[in-house]
Amino acid sequence: MLLTGATGFVGMEVLARYLERGDRPVYTLIRAESDRAAQERLDAVLATLFGPRVPGRHAERVRAVAGELTAPHLGLNRTRREDLARQVTTIVHSAASVSFTLPLEDARQINVGGTRRMLEFAELARELGGLGRYGHVSTAYVAGTHAGRFAESDLDVGQRFNNSYEQSKFEAEQLVRAQPELPFTILRPSIVVGDRRSGWTAAFNVLYWPLRALARGLFEAIPASPSAPLDVVSVDYVADAIYELCEARDGIGETYHLAAGAQASTMGEVAQLASGYFRRPAPKMLPPAEFASLSPTVAQGSAFETGSAYFPYFSINAVFDDAATRARLEPAGIRVSPLRDYMDRLLDYATRSRWGKRPIARSQAQPV
Repeated sequence: MLLTGATGFVGMEVLARYLERGDRPVYTLIRAESDRAAQERLDAVLATLFGPRVPGRHAERVRAVAGELTAPHLGLNRTRREDLARQVTTIVHSAASVSFTLPLEDARQINVGGTRRMLEFAELARELGGLGRYGHVSTAYVAGTHAGRFAESDLDVGQRFNNSYEQSKFEAEQLVRAQPELPFTILRPSIVVGDRRSGWTAAFNVLYWPLRALARGLFEAIPASPSAPLDVVSVDYVADAIYELCEARDGIGETYHLAAGAQASTMGEVAQLASGYFRRPAPKMLPPAEFASLSPTVAQGSAFETGSAYFPYFSINAVFDDAATRARLEPAGIRVSPLRDYMDRLLDYATRSRWGKRPIARSQAQPV
């Protein structure tokens, strides 16, 4: 199988599933100038996942391929590209820019352009090697500004977008859906946080920003609606789901919401859980327009600027219907957990690692 995004948070967890639960060779497309440099990046990921002494059976089965997602032919020469295509029966395309602040054209170059190149490779693999599955990791937030139920079959419902990330991922999905002969499965995680057993995370963004601000007592108020759903899922659930859905025989042409759905928290609940953990007063929740009229103090200024990219997610009114996903995953024993069940573990890890300034490897973060 071929995996893109193996150096990213979700991608490395997907890589771990393929190494731990299967025996096929795994190829990882990694941005680098040479295979040696790509292998060094991959070795660092393996050390984070499994410890500095990576079990031989894992290291021997995974290979780094130096390439460029947005370059013609993925930056591979014809011979290598065709050799790889003949060997690949499963592709999981997880690589993406997750920045909310990139200019739209830059986000498109990576998320849309990269998907276009992967689709070209997938077609070659289908012709030469019999591709059985193309797993496309998108985001539930292709829903953009849509309010109310957003079904797994929905895509264009007339929504606008909060940032270039949402819009570019929406456009990438359109490309995938325009390939009816491709055996694709679209996977849409919502807000992904750390492992629900150990709290481990490699990415401190979105939800972690207001949590850290609360820990520091930085804001007395945040732009949020207490009743707004905040759909959060743990990275282990997302990786388990991707592996299961991409390895199953059925599901071709389907879209799955890897979301909390009916189990989603609200902003009010999250604020209460976090304020209880840090023993600080819960911040006031103000309508976004009212919050925007406030003048931040000098101490708040930089945090305000950093956090503004995440503000829209604290007052979103979309509800992600995950009925098809639950019907597929629950018989396999894969179930989403409400955030309240593991919030303390997320915060324990965040504070122990100083919010990422003192990283703790996944292999060293012990499940509770």
